[in-house]
Amino acid sequence: MKIEVDEDACVGVGQCVLAAPLVFDQREEDGIVKLLRADVSPIERATVEEAANRCPAVAIRVSG
Repeated sequence: MKIEVDEDACVGVGQCVLAAPLVFDQREEDGIVKLLRADVSPIERATVEEAANRCPAVAIRVSG
């Protein structure tokens, strides 16, 4: 699984963090998404896909 985060598109809503807090966080200074780790287990895949689906800015892409 490949996870891509577009920091320029992110609007800092935080839905990704709510869906997958072990994979995503937000920068303290501006709330922009940051990827904590790109290696996720098959079990975590569903939460990462949910995070991408929740993103109103479509700033997270999941492939593979």
